[in-house]
Amino acid sequence: YATQFVGNPYVWGGTSLTNGADCSGFVLSIFAKYGYSLPHSSRAQANYGTRVSTSELMPGDLIFYGSGKSISHVAIYIGGGQIVHASTAATGIKVSNADYRSVLAVRRIF
Repeated sequence: YATQFVGNPYVWGGTSLTNGADCSGFVLSIFAKYGYSLPHSSRAQANYGTRVSTSELMPGDLIFYGSGKSISHVAIYIGGGQIVHASTAATGIKVSNADYRSVLAVRRIF
């Protein structure tokens, strides 16, 4: 479901899958379609669900990125070593390799 929005814009603070979302807004909007309520903050989303290791990744898991121990980005794992995420204002919603940055945490929401 989430990959159909690839190419749509990144908008800081946004939650619209078509008009623009930031990373956590994208995730909360995708999960809302399936009845899950998540906060609009990647740091806060990292406290939801169950912690899993990167070796246990399954499509739908949330991968959290940042520097040090500070989470600043979230993406949805789609399988095959790839994620879909609202990346930057320049690139919008896109698919990337899951290891494009250091992974700080992985959470399974459902």
